[in-house]
Amino acid sequence: MVEVLAMEQVTVVRGGSELVSGVDWRIGEGERWVVLGPNGAGKTTLLQIAATRMHPTRGTVSVLGEQLGRVDVFELRPRIGLASGNLSEQVSRQERVRDVVVTAAYGMVGRWREQYDAADHARASALLSVMGVHGLRDRRFGTLSSGERGRVLIARALMTDPELLLLDEPAAGLDLGAREDLLRRLSRFAADPTAPTSVLVTHHVEEVPVGTTHALLLRGGKVVAAGPVGEVLRDGPLSTAFGLPLAVERVGQRFTARAIG
Repeated sequence: MVEVLAMEQVTVVRGGSELVSGVDWRIGEGERWVVLGPNGAGKTTLLQIAATRMHPTRGTVSVLGEQLGRVDVFELRPRIGLASGNLSEQVSRQERVRDVVVTAAYGMVGRWREQYDAADHARASALLSVMGVHGLRDRRFGTLSSGERGRVLIARALMTDPELLLLDEPAAGLDLGAREDLLRRLSRFAADPTAPTSVLVTHHVEEVPVGTTHALLLRGGKVVAAGPVGEVLRDGPLSTAFGLPLAVERVGQRFTARAIG
């Protein structure tokens, strides 16, 4: 198995508190992972490490065959696509949607003096179409809804044809229709054998796209369970992760969960 991500005994300490503790996690090429857990479980921290935006306090991390601390992360980051709420806050509200996407080609957040060729603009346009927001290409980023911004940022994350795609709560704040439309698009992506290895962070099993192959459950910064999605997204592991008895139902490749007792 070609490893895209490998974490060994990863611990992150900030302000005297351990955000994650002793995490072991390995992702193989072509796998589609979902990371679940309650608030404060360490989900976003692990994603930031995978994105090379954060280094562990202890432990070792290899991303795309390169070990953090022994590689120039600025050379590695173009190989990693990231869409997150933190990135959304960095984008100027006056930026045109088309420029939010195309500037990823230079690793920029905002258009400056750099030049883009026809191929760059064509790719950005195609990715906006894939995410269903091509009609917004001339809008200002600040005029978009949270769901529309999320789709634009996913298109941006794909701009450099990354080998690893990281999505931090892409369905957060979406209404039912918008969520289901997004999940349908992500499911098509998961079914594409040429698409990059991916990791999606969420709080809800209802937001796990069809085609997800593996799941990681966290609680209190520690791994509760990790492995094939059908083995992990079950009553016992999810009840432990969220700290209350849960009944999990699976219909086809979609999941739902409810409290019991």
